[in-house]
This record gives sequence, structure tokens and C-alpha cells, in this order.
Amino acid sequence: MWENGIPMPVSETGSLSRRLRVLPFLAVLALALSAPGCGSPFFYPMREHVPVPGLENTVRQDVRFESEDGVRLHGWLLSPRDRVSRGTILFLHGNAENISTHVQSVLWLVDAGYTVFTFDYRGYGESDGKEPDIPGVHRDARAALSKILSLPGISPDRLVVFGQSLGAAVAVHTVATASSARRPRALILDSPFAGYRRIVRDKLSSLIVTWPLAWPVSRFFDDEYSPERWIGKIAPVPVIVIHGTADRVVPYAHGKMLYDLASDPKGIWTVEGGGHATALRNPEVRGQFLAFLDSVLPPEGEGRPSR
Repeated sequence: MWENGIPMPVSETGSLSRRLRVLPFLAVLALALSAPGCGSPFFYPMREHVPVPGLENTVRQDVRFESEDGVRLHGWLLSPRDRVSRGTILFLHGNAENISTHVQSVLWLVDAGYTVFTFDYRGYGESDGKEPDIPGVHRDARAALSKILSLPGISPDRLVVFGQSLGAAVAVHTVATASSARRPRALILDSPFAGYRRIVRDKLSSLIVTWPLAWPVSRFFDDEYSPERWIGKIAPVPVIVIHGTADRVVPYAHGKMLYDLASDPKGIWTVEGGGHATALRNPEVRGQFLAFLDSVLPPEGEGRPSR
């Protein structure tokens, strides 16, 4: 047993007895959560929107559109007030809550002069659908890319796709499978995991009582959309990976793996001591982010620069 993080002695017989009781329960729980078509360990949606400080300083437009299988989705198009947009960011948020709790991650980009389109996956916020799953959220992301490019004045020449955590994983497949005419100018990944099965194995392997389940349980998860399978197909679109070395949710090794698998042009911004999806709270990283956007997005009215 454990007390205040310190292992305490127990009898060998008692320890074995507890393991024999706990392991079948964990196995059943893990298999139930990972049954084909079920992605519940990855998704923690919230319906209610919360107040967002600073949102009133933007021009907000509700955007409703359909996913590829007809599920009605909801998003926000946020534009800077009283200035010409410097470009457009399609933002794919993480696995919990909804756009109202994630938008602070990109609201500063609107203040810097960029238009941001962010949306909720099925089952989140005001989007329809009850139970998100891995194939479903990828359909939603592809539909969001199509929707943003259908809006007046927005073209792939001045569009960057930015994903955080789960959204980063979804963003990889979305960009890799987009037609050449719909590919954005760049892809930015913040705290991405390399694969759905891989992150499940990592999490189950981190606990003594669940490590025997890591490989068998991970096989129940759909790995078709895993970023490690698709990141090499992004080029010639530039890829930036942002990852903190102290990320306890998605280990830094996942981001480094994706960087290694990506083809040039690519970059990795390692944040020493950084946690999960916290890098953009740092003014220096924000400055680096803006400088990168300036380097890849042409001014208004100019064509796509050579790659």
C-alpha cells in the first residue's frame, strides 16, 4: 500500500490477493472503455459554455455546419476589431470541455490581428451528437477545414492549422489527407501524442497494476488515424512541434517522435520544464509563434509564396 507517496510493507499473501481481485476489474473496465467504436478514454465533453473574459473585444460569428456524416456542428469565427486580418488560424482544441474553455489558448492571436476559427467536435458544446469517437472527430475536423475555406476572403494561402493535445493528433490526419488545393500554409502541433494505441500503452504501463494490460488493451483502439502514420505525408507543408519536457499528460517523447518522423520543412520548439499545452502562456513562445506566422503567411493580396 502507499501512504503519502511512500511504499509501506504489506504481507506477500495480502498483496497477491488484492492484485487478483483488482486485475479482473481493471481488465473489464479497460475493455469496456476500449470496445470497438468507443473512444471514451479520449473524450470528456461538456455541453455548457462558460463566460470567456476578453471575448467581447473580438468580432464573434457563430458558424454552424455539417460534418461529413451529417452531424450538425457549431463553431466560432473570431476576428480582430477595426483592422485587416493578418491571416486565419483553424484551431482544433483538446479532449475536454468545449470551445468556451479552450478559446483562451488562441484569443491572444485575435488580439494580434489574426482571424481564428474554432469549433466543437460532436458531443461537445452546441454541436450535435452524443458520443464522440475517433473516426467521428476526424470527420468533424475535415468538415471544419472545408467550412473555413468556403467562407468569403479565406484561402489556404493565408491559413494555418493549429492543434493542441488531442486536437494536434486530429490535425495531422486532417492536413495529411487534404487535397493539395486545400492544404494550409503550415501545421502547428502543441503537446501532440504520436499514436492512439501508443498513448494508451504509455498510460497503462505507468501503473504497476495495469501494466500487464497495456499491450492487449491498446489493440482495441483504432490506430488508423494515429499521427505517427501520417506525419510523414504533411510535406511540403511546414510542421512545427511544441512540447514541454515536463509534460505529465503526454510525454515529451511523443512530440520528439513526431518531429523525427516528419519530413522537411519542420521544427521543434522544446520548452524546458514546460507542462501539457502550457507553452503559449510564455510571452517568448508567443513571440516565436507570431514570428513563424509572419514567415509563412503572405501579406493580404499576395499569392502563395514558393515552397
